[in-house]
This record gives sequence, C-alpha cells and structure tokens, in this order.
Amino acid sequence: MRTSTSKNEILLNAYSADCFKKEAQKVIDIIANELENIQTNGLQNTIDRKLPEEQLAFWSEEFASTGSTSLSQLSEKIMEHSIHFHSKGYMGHQVAVTLPVTALTSALIGYMNNCTTVYELGMAGNAMEKVVISHMAEKYGYDKGATGFVASGGSMGNLTALVTARTSSGVEEKDYHRLAIMVSEEAHYSVERAAKIMGIASENIIKIPTDKSFAIRTDLLESYYEKAVADGKTVFCVIGCACTTSVGAHDNLEQIGTFAEKHNIGFHVDGAHGGAAIFSEKYKYLLKGIERSDSLIVDFHKMMMTPPLSTAVIYNAGHRKINEFSPKAAYLWQDQLSEEWWNSAKHTLECTKPLTIIHTYAIMRLYGDEIYRQNVDTLYDLGKEFAELIKEEPDMELAIDPCSNIVCFRYVPDHGNINETNKIIAEELLKDGTYYTTSTAIRGEFYLRVTLMNPLTDTEELTGLLQKIREAANKHNNPE
Repeated sequence: MRTSTSKNEILLNAYSADCFKKEAQKVIDIIANELENIQTNGLQNTIDRKLPEEQLAFWSEEFASTGSTSLSQLSEKIMEHSIHFHSKGYMGHQVAVTLPVTALTSALIGYMNNCTTVYELGMAGNAMEKVVISHMAEKYGYDKGATGFVASGGSMGNLTALVTARTSSGVEEKDYHRLAIMVSEEAHYSVERAAKIMGIASENIIKIPTDKSFAIRTDLLESYYEKAVADGKTVFCVIGCACTTSVGAHDNLEQIGTFAEKHNIGFHVDGAHGGAAIFSEKYKYLLKGIERSDSLIVDFHKMMMTPPLSTAVIYNAGHRKINEFSPKAAYLWQDQLSEEWWNSAKHTLECTKPLTIIHTYAIMRLYGDEIYRQNVDTLYDLGKEFAELIKEEPDMELAIDPCSNIVCFRYVPDHGNINETNKIIAEELLKDGTYYTTSTAIRGEFYLRVTLMNPLTDTEELTGLLQKIREAANKHNNPE
C-alpha cells in the first residue's frame, strides 16, 4: 500500500476533482463576464493588434516566469492578447461566433478524450455522427441510405470527397495520371490543394471562368469538357460552390447537376460556408439542385456556431463505393472491406479524431433546427441591409449585390488611387481595433470585405463601420 504521495503531489493535485471544480468556476465566470460586458456595454475594441514580435516577447517572458499562476489567470492574459470574436465589431473571416454552450461541450470533449477511430473508443460519438449526418442528408434532399461522417475541417472534407469520387469513378489506378476535375475559378483553394495532394496535375485542374456575379459559367462546361476529353484527360468530378469564399457567390447547382448526369461524372458541392442556408426557408433557394449532387460538405464551425474544426461530409445514397482509403489495420478491425459506419477511421484520412460532433448534436438537441434558421436569416439579412447602406453613400460602392453575409465594397475617393486608398483604410481599421474586417482582390481590384458572423451585430455597428472608414480616409487625405 502506498503511504506517501509527496513524490507525485503535483500529478495528483492536477487530477484533483476539488481543484478542478474551483478553477473551472473561475474560468466560466471570466467567459460569462465577457459575454455580459459585450452585450450590455456596447461596442468596444474587437482587436488590440500587437506586432508578432511583441506577442512573442510577451509570451516568452510569461512562459519563463518562475512565479506561480492559475488557469484563470492565464485565461485572462490569453483573452486580453487575442481577438474577440463575440464583439459586435467582429466582421472578419468566416469563423463562427460560437454559442456559449460550446464552451461547456468543449470541456466535455477534452475531459472524455474519446475518438471515433473504432467503435469502442467512441461509442456515443460514432452513433451521434450517424444520427446527425442522417438528419442533415434528409434536409438536403438526399436519398434514403445516405452516409457520411465528420471530418476535421473543410479542406479535409473536400479532399476526402474527391478521393471518394475517384474511387467511385471506376478508373483504374494505372490511369490516374489522366484524371481531371472541373471547378470554378473562384473555388476555395482547398479544392486545388486536394487535387494536387491526390497527384492530379495542375493542367488537369480545369478552372471554369465566372460570370459578372462570380458564379461558374455553366454555359462553358460542355466546351471545356470536350476539350479535356480531346486532350486525353478523364474528367471524373465537377465541383459546385455554395458559396465562394471571396465574395459569397453561389453556383447554379441545378445546371451543374444536369451536366454531371449527362456525362456520368461525380458532382461534389463545397458548401462549407453557405451549406447552412438549407435551414432557412428564406434562403435555401440558393442551394437548389444540391439534392442532385453525389457528395457535399458543410462546416459546423462557420454558420452553425461550433468551435473548429468540424465538417460534415455527406454522400448521397448509391453514389459511393466504400473503402476510399483501403485501410488495412488488423489491430483495429478484422473485416477490412465492410462499411461499418461505427468504425469511422475506415472512411477518413484521420484516425484519432475528436468527438467534435458533441457540439452539433447538443445544439440540435437543445435548440433544434430553428436556431440555425434564425442565425442564417439574421446574418444574411444583415448582409443585405449593409449593402443597402453602402448604396446610399455617394463615396462607397459594392463589388456585387451580396446573396449571403459576405459583403465586398470599397471607399471611392475624390482623387488619388482607389486601390491604395482602400489599402490604407484597411490598415487604419486594423490599428484602430474597434472593428475587425478583411480585404480581398476582385479581378485585380482591392476591396474591403466583411463577413457578418455575429447575430448580435446590428445597424448601429454597420453605420459605425462606415463612419470609421470615412474617418480613416479623411486622415489619409488630410494628414496633420
């Protein structure tokens, strides 16, 4: 019998339920206090940007400190030196303003440390993935028997879906060098990267031009396909965007589906951001035709308000051969060839994948699909409202009318270079820190870009941003 614990005192205290309970309450209070402060005290700084060297110096010094600290003290420092996604001024990248409940599900995921590799390591998780994927597949109009799972992010999801399309194409491995895909020139970079990882040559990544709305020109699909065939290429998949990352454009999925069916090739939809519109009666028309696709992805960690990374990969029934990756691991399972949805690692590049599905399952169980409808409607409506505000300003212009919560626009100066002026405005906004916005290049022109991710952002913040932009422009034009 062990009589002394002094040798392992630090280790045992680290596992102490009492110590955990006390510290957990302090951390929860910090999060709750920030939420209350943001929601009751109006717009405050969204980001206090320090130079990378300054951040490194601070954390190097903090790490080297010999003084005692606690998790709650570290949490305060971390939050102080980080961007605040829950600020009403957060209008930057397509990163979710997470539901507060996911702070608690994150704690559960971290403590349990289950994974979906094999059934026994994630019994609840594998079953929860099956339930949620089936529910999502039904929402998208997929046939009964649709399958899928959760992957760690949209890049992993697109890669997995393209590998599946290749396996299901029937093309023999010796002919893989001929394989080609067709995709919008505005598609997310993860599609091209996935193709290159698969060994598809750059010239076999066939990029289709877009129209004035930045949607893929479906009228060009046939001619581009015929040329590819004439060049000895084997097109095995066409990808539709719902929506594009840069400007939020939606491809015509109905027409892409018709093209894919005509030539008997795979049809995949990258719905990482806009796929959540399926929950909205008002905006699901943007996804018309998605039910004809062979596969799709949608990020839970964008419009569905969970922490990253968590992406649904869904396959329409009858459009997939299993064993995309042909894993042979006798120490995990004896049957190498069967479907076995409960052994997730058979169907993904990932093995020890965390149970991020707990976030989405909990949200669906606690709030139902209605919370997604409200979030999509609120944010997409906000995008349209912001666009109308911009149209009313004589010194502002839109890139295109938005169909989502992504809005690209710019300030139009009386004189000087419009691109350089807006670059300076973007820098000034970042220095100021009240708002966090991004920028993008659209056909060679520089535009400011916002993605309205916070459902608590309202008209006051939108008009405030335009005022900040004008102040930055005036500062540039009238330096002291």
